[in-house]
Amino acid sequence: MWLLEIVDLSASIGNKQVLKNFNLKIGSGETHALFGPNGTGKTTLLNVIAGIPRYKVDGGRIVFKGKDITNMSMDERARLGIGMAFQRPPAIRGLRLKDLIRIINPKADVLAILNKMDFAAFAERDVNRGFSGGEVKRSEMVQLLAQQPDFVMLDEPDSGVDLENIKLIGDAINSLTQKDRRPSSRTKSGIIITHFGHILEYMKADRAHVMLGGSIVCSGNPSEILAQIKRNGYEGCAGCMCQT
Repeated sequence: MWLLEIVDLSASIGNKQVLKNFNLKIGSGETHALFGPNGTGKTTLLNVIAGIPRYKVDGGRIVFKGKDITNMSMDERARLGIGMAFQRPPAIRGLRLKDLIRIINPKADVLAILNKMDFAAFAERDVNRGFSGGEVKRSEMVQLLAQQPDFVMLDEPDSGVDLENIKLIGDAINSLTQKDRRPSSRTKSGIIITHFGHILEYMKADRAHVMLGGSIVCSGNPSEILAQIKRNGYEGCAGCMCQT
């Protein structure tokens, strides 16, 4: 049984169709990386899976844990176990980070989660307010560690982040996707958008895909896909057509 199955999904924002007959299957315990140039639909895909209202599904369906979630609300999907770290999350004036952790998960060990991301000094700070780029990414990971979703989505977690922060974020992703366990005992999955592939040096991905024009054009081993992109650019991937 697939944890996430996307079937012939087409989706729009405003009057522009971005996803076109998109298909993807992610099994329980699998982590996938998603590559592609700007504007090809990577972020739209994650937002549609999350159920963000301004994105309209024109056709197809999204199945999670065997349930059709295509028309479910964002909060219903979150309760089912879908979590997301945004590329540019908002700052929230008047809400302290430690209080947000308790809202996400009243049973969470707040200090342990903050210490895992070397973020205890930010417990009393308003969420993301005045944070640097790397600090915002760590804040997003803190929130996901509190939620402990069954399926985690990360939109360019390595964008604008220095090497020290990338390692912390990579370790957190490995924890969220249970890479410290034997493959047969892993139940949590994820999908990571990465532009340059830096994060893949610090976390483990099982499969990679290249998106062009709102669809997947190539899939395979993450290191081989990244090498192909570096060697021939995304145009070279368009001729691959080794779709799953």
